This record gives sequence, C-alpha cells and structure tokens, in this order.
Amino acid sequence: MAPQTGNQAAAHRALIAVTAVWAIALVISGVAPHDRMTWFMEIAPVLVALPLLFATRGALAFTTLAYALICVHGLILIVGGAYTYAHVPAGFWVQEWLGLERNPYDRLGHFAQGFVPAIVAREILIRTFRLARGKFLFFVTTCICLAISAFYELVEWWTALALGAGADEFLGTQGDPWDTQWDMFMALVGAGTSQLLLSRWHDRQIAAGEGQEKKTPRKR
Repeated sequence: MAPQTGNQAAAHRALIAVTAVWAIALVISGVAPHDRMTWFMEIAPVLVALPLLFATRGALAFTTLAYALICVHGLILIVGGAYTYAHVPAGFWVQEWLGLERNPYDRLGHFAQGFVPAIVAREILIRTFRLARGKFLFFVTTCICLAISAFYELVEWWTALALGAGADEFLGTQGDPWDTQWDMFMALVGAGTSQLLLSRWHDRQIAAGEGQEKKTPRKR
C-alpha cells in the first residue's frame, strides 16, 4: 500500500472533524425537529455527501478550505432542517433587524449553495481536469453552481408533485411567487463571491498540496 501524502493525511483529519461536527449537529437537530419529514429531506444531502467524501478521499483529497466550507454548508442544511428554513430563529432576528417581509434564512442557504460548491467544483476542475486559472475557469465553475441550483429546484418541484401540501415546509417559499428565481440568483451571487474572495487562498492550498504529493516517495 502506498504511503499517504501529507495532503491525504490532512484530508483524513479534516473528514474526521467534519464527521464529528455533523454527527453532533444531526443528533441535536433530530431530537425534536419542527417537521420530521422536512428535517429528513433537508439533511439528505449531508447523508449523501459524507460517504462520497470518504470514498474519494484517496483519489481526490480536497484542501482544508474546501472541507471547512463543506462542513459549514452541512450545518446550514441541518439547522434549516431542524426548524425548517422559514422558522429558523436567527432568520427572524435578521428579519426584524432589517425590516424584511420574510425570514431570510432560506436566502442564506441558497447563497451557500453557490458559495461552497464553487470552491469544490473549482478544485476538481483544476486538479482533475487541469483547467487553467482565469476567466474560463470562473465561468465554468459558475455554470456548474447554477446547474446544481437548478437541479435542486427540480427536486423541490418533484417533491411538491409527490407530496402535495405536505411539501410546503420543504419548499419554504413563504408566499413568494419568485422564490425559485431568487434561489438561483442567490446561488449565482454566492458562486461569484466565493471565487472573488477565496481564489488566491484556494490556489495557495492547492499548490501546497501538490507540492507535498511530489515530495512523498512512492512505494514500489
């Protein structure tokens, strides 16, 4: 068996930390959620993502920045599942503070839906597909995030068709006829913001990880 590179070891430690944080949050949120079915549907991405992260940690050990953002995104989903997005207390505080017409926590969730996948997609495009940094990378990454957002809206639509009124809490539209468009717009803003703010930091971590891989001797 080939020895672990420094990047793979760091990825393994990061995954253990993500698992521990998510496990604690899931237990706490699952004790008495606002709506059990909505809770399960909202945390489903977390339950899918964690096994995938462990399965791919050898072939593609992400940077610690990516894992940290993934962890935060999972917590946003878990909190949204516990209260349903329309009833998250922190959202009500912001609503009252800013004088908004609706609980904005759902907007935060969809902003994260662009912000976090942008870094993950960017890393895959750079390390696996060897896409050069620049405007085209920014464009492709943004398109991937919009595709993810659009697919999630399709999932919400299919859920509404399957459950009818039972999907109201999951949809979280709060009476806004333009909620779907706002969701995708927030994902777009999140994807752009993430790349503008974090690209240089992300590039340094990718370069450091690739440097560690080159220095690690391969077992023959």
